Amino acid sequence: MALTHVVNALDSLKDQAKDALWALSSCLCQQSAKVKINGRTCQYYHSEHVRSRLANVGFVIPVNIIKVLGEGGFSFVYLAQDETSGRQFALKKIRCPTGPEGVKEAMREVEAYRRFKHRNIIRILDSAVVQDPEGDGKIVYLFLPLYKRGNLQDAINLNVVNRKHFPEQDMIRLFKGTCEAVRAMHDYHTTSGSSSAQPQPSSSGSSSHVEEHHADEEDERFPQPEGDNDGGYSYDKTSVNVPLMTKHRVEGEGDVIFDGDEEVSAIQGAQNGNVPHGKGEHVPYAHRDLKPGNIMIADDGITPILMDFGSTVKARIRIDNRSQALLQQDIAAEQSTMAYRAPELFDVKTGVALDEKVDIWSLGCTLFALAYSHSPFENTQTTEQGGSIAMAVLNAQYKHPNSAYSQGLKDLIDSMLKVNPKDRPNIHQVIAMTDRVLQSLL
Repeated sequence: MALTHVVNALDSLKDQAKDALWALSSCLCQQSAKVKINGRTCQYYHSEHVRSRLANVGFVIPVNIIKVLGEGGFSFVYLAQDETSGRQFALKKIRCPTGPEGVKEAMREVEAYRRFKHRNIIRILDSAVVQDPEGDGKIVYLFLPLYKRGNLQDAINLNVVNRKHFPEQDMIRLFKGTCEAVRAMHDYHTTSGSSSAQPQPSSSGSSSHVEEHHADEEDERFPQPEGDNDGGYSYDKTSVNVPLMTKHRVEGEGDVIFDGDEEVSAIQGAQNGNVPHGKGEHVPYAHRDLKPGNIMIADDGITPILMDFGSTVKARIRIDNRSQALLQQDIAAEQSTMAYRAPELFDVKTGVALDEKVDIWSLGCTLFALAYSHSPFENTQTTEQGGSIAMAVLNAQYKHPNSAYSQGLKDLIDSMLKVNPKDRPNIHQVIAMTDRVLQSLL
């Protein structure tokens, strides 16, 4: 088992190095570098253009990759431009060197984007899974809207540079929109006849399975472009006649894999009129990686957009034995950012059930970071004096810096940063308290 983890880690580092070299070449190298997508050779020019065409479920997308926008432990995000319309969007590339199992994990993110429909949750435009031309694994591509204002962490960094702070009303409005996105997840109800709301054991994998389909096969579970007409998805209301994707069938090129569970099938069936579309059982989901870096700012400058659902799971998970506890700890260590991670995920106990309250803690950390430019547990003691973030979190050791912010804001933060999940408010209570703080500032 240990050897397998080492091999997988080395494979991941190798894959990340390839992408990092590609990213560096776009900025420094005079020579062009070549990459392959769907069997086509694509030229990465010094002028920061890659000409490529991605096929997904019968769609051909002529794309220019302009530059790297960001990177994570398992993925890179690129600025891409539709050749036909000139519209820009974000292209997320996730390497899956372990094959179908890795793809299954990556496609959980696609499932989440399609499951939660809310104005404060990012909408997926399209997705594709292709063979890695340099290995045995797969590569998952996600096409997402581009938010040119960046994310809340970018805004925080800009505040630090300019020695400014968010006006309290603006900050509270951004926080409330984020909470409303989280409420859509915590208050999620299945469609009639879909999966049960019972807490899921953590020792076994998902009951859903990965199926392979060729591009010429129709399947309602696949992500489809959502938009104004048959031409495709348009997220810019001023240009509804210019589709992002055009419908041209590509025969015999590549496989597409989608980990569609019964719940997603039921949703799609209901939307197609096959089953009654009604409110079913309550199945709360937890995002598990809420932080300023995962909250984009819409072009209007005031609407937060929650993104990055790669860590999302059904929230209520029973922990019956030590192996299940250690598994959840390992998952959290891999997928949940330490400075925003709930204490119950640092030291998972047996005989308990994890739930959506992990997100409430992260929301408290996020609001603190908006106010004071850092997580409550990223302070001088933990970052410069050798202190432990984990110990600070487990003991809720933090202080509010001196500021002009209201006591109501500080009380709201404190209410969410309770070590015992049962002492934290639920998302509905958080929104109600946020409304009261906002009203007090008017």
